[in-house]
Amino acid sequence: MRKLLLPSLIIVAASLLVIRIFYLQVINDTFKLKSENNAIKIKYDYPERGYIYDRNGKLLVANQASYDIMVIPRELKNIDTLEFCQLLNITKEDFIKKIAKAKIYSPRLPSVFLPQLNKSEFAAFQEKIRKFEGFYFQKRSLRDYEVDFGANIFGFITQVNEQLIAKNPYYKSGDLIGQQGVEQYYEEILRGIKGVKYFQKDKYNREIGSYKNGKYDTIAVQGEDINLTLDAELQKYGEQLMINKRGGIVAIEPKTGEILALVTAPSYDPGILVGRQRSKNYTMLYHDSIAKPLYDRGLLAEYPPGSPFKILTGLIGLQEGVVDEQTSFMCNHGFSYARGRFMKCHDSGPHQLHNGIYHSCNTYFAQVYMRTINKYKKPAYAVDVWSDHVKSFGLGQFMGYDLPTGKRGNVPTSKTYKRIYPNGGWRSTTIVSNSIGQGEVLMTPIQLANMMATVANEGHYFTPHIIKKIKGENIDPKFKVKHETTIDKKYFKPMISGLFDVYNQGTARSLRVEGIDICGKTGTAENFAKIGGKRVQLEDHSIFVAFAPKDNPKIAIAVLVENGGFGATIAGPIASLMIEKYLRKTITRTDLEKRILERSLQDRYAKLGGLSDVVKLQLKKQDSILKSKKIAPAIKKDTTKQN
Repeated sequence: MRKLLLPSLIIVAASLLVIRIFYLQVINDTFKLKSENNAIKIKYDYPERGYIYDRNGKLLVANQASYDIMVIPRELKNIDTLEFCQLLNITKEDFIKKIAKAKIYSPRLPSVFLPQLNKSEFAAFQEKIRKFEGFYFQKRSLRDYEVDFGANIFGFITQVNEQLIAKNPYYKSGDLIGQQGVEQYYEEILRGIKGVKYFQKDKYNREIGSYKNGKYDTIAVQGEDINLTLDAELQKYGEQLMINKRGGIVAIEPKTGEILALVTAPSYDPGILVGRQRSKNYTMLYHDSIAKPLYDRGLLAEYPPGSPFKILTGLIGLQEGVVDEQTSFMCNHGFSYARGRFMKCHDSGPHQLHNGIYHSCNTYFAQVYMRTINKYKKPAYAVDVWSDHVKSFGLGQFMGYDLPTGKRGNVPTSKTYKRIYPNGGWRSTTIVSNSIGQGEVLMTPIQLANMMATVANEGHYFTPHIIKKIKGENIDPKFKVKHETTIDKKYFKPMISGLFDVYNQGTARSLRVEGIDICGKTGTAENFAKIGGKRVQLEDHSIFVAFAPKDNPKIAIAVLVENGGFGATIAGPIASLMIEKYLRKTITRTDLEKRILERSLQDRYAKLGGLSDVVKLQLKKQDSILKSKKIAPAIKKDTTKQN
């Protein structure tokens, strides 16, 4: 038996090897296709990308035909360089550089020589292409933006680089790929599948027909259309209100977590990143270190949340049982809390939860916070308990939304203070500034908006997301998962009552919209910057959070305007206007609208740098909008002083 084992193994192994060779050489000749690549020409058929619509079916992004001039360096023969350059409006130096770059990539494979020609440019070249052997054109599909807003949401498409080609074999030189926004996140859905055709060539490099009668050819499959959760009119209005300002607006539908608006300012027209001027325009945007138009402040900018954070301070105090609705603290325009330091407050008299919220009393919330920390013997343990409550609102972590960029924000823990105070000695009085959203707490505008959506839902939220529908597919089920906070539902009602009276008798009473019950909270966050090597305090950031209607909320919103001053000055009016625009599709508070559209903060930003090209475009756009609304261009200073 043992004598037969070795011969048997040899026979089996040889048989398997013969079967494999037969399969590769006779049945499956894809390797033959590769080996004959020198005699085969490959042409790709690029599909249209999927269209992008808003939540109401409004078309936002479509496609337009474009043509790339391709070159195969090894096939170049007897080119009249002068005529060629004149035809495509390029210099001889450009021609030489592009050919050299193509040779480095591959002498045998096609490279993009000149991308994104429009129809008229292509027509002129097509008439004489036969004279330029080694060149051919590749039809592609470029984006055609139906709107001039939402650039940060859409992203853009650009040519793949060599690193990505090496990583993903689907892409070839000259292929387009989505970058930033939904174009990047939903790239595989939007791009479709390109078709491939193989052509046999003779020894003179001439096409002589389809290879294997088209056995390996594939048909292009168009990308899937998608509907965003975005309300196009609300997005457009938000970007208009933020012209000549810096910051972000995020609006969310509380019941679903759908993002209704995601505004970053300053922004730009997405159409400028299409066509032959795309590279030049992108360079302008990329190198604008003053306005940073490519920086999505709604998702990336981390700010101290200021007074809106008092909402969480109050809820945690109720949950921990250190105060109730009747607990009262006396405020005398301030509160001495540690080592002679002083927490300023603009109010006076006794404060409970209700009027503490609508008067935004620093003293009240500082006392609530210290009681929360002092409840436990060890400050480190107490801070972690507090931190866990805060994090249950989705703060201090990546939120899991379907956009490719974001920041965690910061919610301090005991580790934070062990690092800051390695020798110990810290206590509730040392870190009390957390109580009013200063200290070590940082939040992004989308986190602020999600916090308000959670309050509107009385203790739960859904992961914010921008996708509403994908043709032929289901959206990610994680967006349907309800996230519960650590705060009992019963504690949200008194908090909501206080937020409602912010508009009725508190810091936002001048911002009421007749007939809409809005719950909101003003905020002002200190703002420091390094100028000339020195730490300088600049104008405070203006912050406002809100949701409406009070019963059955349909929109939650956060507005942050850099260097905007008091919360009710700029951020508050913008929030009221956005809420009315969404719920009514019209504006009755035209006085607020006029004030905000006229308001420019470029004089404040000029302290941080000069006027960039993007800022100059913003100034022109503001004048255009004012004229369309029959408002005379003007810059007015608002002297409202509310927290």
